[in-house]
Amino acid sequence: MAEKPFRLLPRVTDRNRHFWQGGKEGRLQFLRCRACATWVHPPQPVCPECLGKDLVPEPVSGRAQVLTFTLNHQPWVPAPDHPYCIAIVEIEEQEGLRLMTNVVHCAPEEVAIGMPVRVVFEEQEDVWFPLFEPDEDRA
Repeated sequence: MAEKPFRLLPRVTDRNRHFWQGGKEGRLQFLRCRACATWVHPPQPVCPECLGKDLVPEPVSGRAQVLTFTLNHQPWVPAPDHPYCIAIVEIEEQEGLRLMTNVVHCAPEEVAIGMPVRVVFEEQEDVWFPLFEPDEDRA
């Protein structure tokens, strides 16, 4: 089995637990405003759309598309996974609901803007990192 890439672990708190540990159940979760149904990410105490404070974690489909990306060739830390793709993906449920992530399970040179992707999770300790892979069903 290949060694997992080096990742800094986030501090898991009551405010972000839904995001960092939702992958344990196979769910990508964001906060959603009960008043106006706006998805909110990163986690914050107030809806940026209506200023409502009734935000609850809800799962999304996990489908997205690549908005932009870069290939990192610089080995900032000793790791065998260079080059790798750093991308911003837009989640299907809401325009503007974006996530910085890695595109995995394909050659870095195959990543393209507009590429349909779906979430997969990488577990490290008590964190499930949401990564994205090509979505062959929507290609």
